[in-house]
Amino acid sequence: MSNAVANGLAGAGGGIIAQIITYPLQTVNTRQQTERVSKKGSRNSDGSSLTSKSHAAAPATGTLLQILQVIRTEGWGGLYSGLKPSLLGTAASQGIYYYFYQVFKNRAEAFAAALRDKGRGDGTVGMFSWLVVAAIAGSLNVLFTNPVWVLVTRMQTHTQAERKIMEERREALLREASERSLIDSTLQEKLAELDSEKPRPHGTLHAAREVYTEAGITGFWKGIVPTLIMVCNPSIQFMIYESLLKHLRAKRAANKQGSKTVTALEVFLSGALAKLGATVSTYPLLVVKSRLQAKQEIGGNISLRYSAQVLLMQ
Repeated sequence: MSNAVANGLAGAGGGIIAQIITYPLQTVNTRQQTERVSKKGSRNSDGSSLTSKSHAAAPATGTLLQILQVIRTEGWGGLYSGLKPSLLGTAASQGIYYYFYQVFKNRAEAFAAALRDKGRGDGTVGMFSWLVVAAIAGSLNVLFTNPVWVLVTRMQTHTQAERKIMEERREALLREASERSLIDSTLQEKLAELDSEKPRPHGTLHAAREVYTEAGITGFWKGIVPTLIMVCNPSIQFMIYESLLKHLRAKRAANKQGSKTVTALEVFLSGALAKLGATVSTYPLLVVKSRLQAKQEIGGNISLRYSAQVLLMQ
């Protein structure tokens, strides 16, 4: 078995285990990123004004509170919506990334060795070359697996979409009641019937049909631009990490007493801070990606539809 295939299989196996462990947090995170709130003065597709009741059913804002809310309203299965395609996507993503990384790594090493034979360089691959190899592998991974993550996002946010549709139907009933002066018992019966309805099943094929109906084949590559930009995340992490280590080494060199080497704990903390900095700097792109991949129009309410302008302004 070649190194490229071995690395691909190892990466896929490790990615699946990590995905299963962290998936509930990912589900809640995606729902928080794609939560929709109508603006004041917005109108529905029929031209009617929205009422303030659209803000009444706001979900829990804290991560722990939202996890408990999902368990209470949807059961444990709600935290694992879209897990099957997610595991497929994780295996494919990790496998593709590590495969192409090994392929281009071998080529980079062969190129460096060829330059050494010609008297140019020492035969080692520079750090910039490693970053380029990682960026190419990451970009190919994104292009191949983006359709899977579109489906995962749709399945993770399906309950949100259904809830917004129910809110729109409730508001329509209340408007109809005020316009036609429906008797209270009739209104209460209709509201009770509405409340008794359960969210429709939303499997992988259902999500795929929804994406295709909404945007055609190109819909499966929604969010591709911010996702490709986020490939630079490891580069940002590396720069922060190296800067922190350089600062620590300089500080050690200036101090004539004590150890002059960086400890394992300092390396660990530097890596953690670097990852945190890279994540914070690219997180807005992650929000944009999730919103582009989520269901675009809810219950005919165009004020809840994501658009490029809204995403840039929010």
